[in-house]
Amino acid sequence: MKRKLAPDAFEFYVGLGIGRSYQAVAEHFGASKGAVTSLAKKEDWQGRLARIEREARSKADEKAAETLEQVNERHLRIARALQGKALKALGALPLEKARDVIRALDLGVKQERLVLGEPSERAALSIEDKIEREYERWLDAAEGVNGRG
Repeated sequence: MKRKLAPDAFEFYVGLGIGRSYQAVAEHFGASKGAVTSLAKKEDWQGRLARIEREARSKADEKAAETLEQVNERHLRIARALQGKALKALGALPLEKARDVIRALDLGVKQERLVLGEPSERAALSIEDKIEREYERWLDAAEGVNGRG
């Protein structure tokens, strides 16, 4: 004789994770798959599960955004501290001995720009320059294939 499903059947179903199935719930509680399916429809397990997963993703996204913001703030503080120390040292050294300090300052500036979402290197070529260069390269290749040039 099959027994009645426990009130925590849905929680068990959710806890099964990626391998969840009504059959697994039925086996765990000693019920028929039909009984589980009937209860699942009555209690809208699929809708509830979708809401739970949506809320979990939202919370995970919020936590990830907070963590990323904290990392960016920490990296920005480090980059600015590095720049401050480098500038202080740069003022105290003669130019010929300031090479390591200049590298540290450059690194601090690049890291700050990176954290702020700016490119750490400035590209000298514009889009138009790149297109023109590619166009010339294709023309040269086409002329070589056609026996010109």
